[in-house]
Amino acid sequence: MKIDEIQIRVRYGETDQMGVVYHGNYALYLEMGRIEWLRKLGISYKSMEENGIMLPVVSLNINYKKSAGYDDVINVKTQLKNKPAAKIEFEYEITNQEGEILTIANTTLVFIDMKTNRPIRAPQYILDALED
Repeated sequence: MKIDEIQIRVRYGETDQMGVVYHGNYALYLEMGRIEWLRKLGISYKSMEENGIMLPVVSLNINYKKSAGYDDVINVKTQLKNKPAAKIEFEYEITNQEGEILTIANTTLVFIDMKTNRPIRAPQYILDALED
C-alpha cells in the first residue's frame, strides 16, 4: 500500500518541562502525516469537507518506544493499511534522526456524509487516486 514520509522538527511548545515531547502531541504528528499522505494523492481534507464528507478518527492506538525531545527532527512514515471502504486505516512509524523507532501507531477513520451524519463508502476519487 502507498507510503509517505514527512519530517518534523520538534518545537519547544510541544515538550514538557523535561524537554521531552508531551505524549498527546504524537496524535498531531500522526495527523500531519495523514494529511500530507492524502495531499500527495491530490486530495485535501478541505476539499472533502467542501464536498460534504467528514473523516473523523474513530480509533487511535499509539505504542511509545522511545522519547523525542526539543529540536529533534523526527520522521513520520504513514502507510495505508488496506483498501478503504467505509473506513480508512493507517499505520505509522515515527523515528528519530538515527533511525531509531520512537513510536508505532495506527488509526481508523470513517467517511461520514455531513448531511446525514452517517457512514458512507469511500469516495470514488480516493479509490481512483489509489490505483495510480
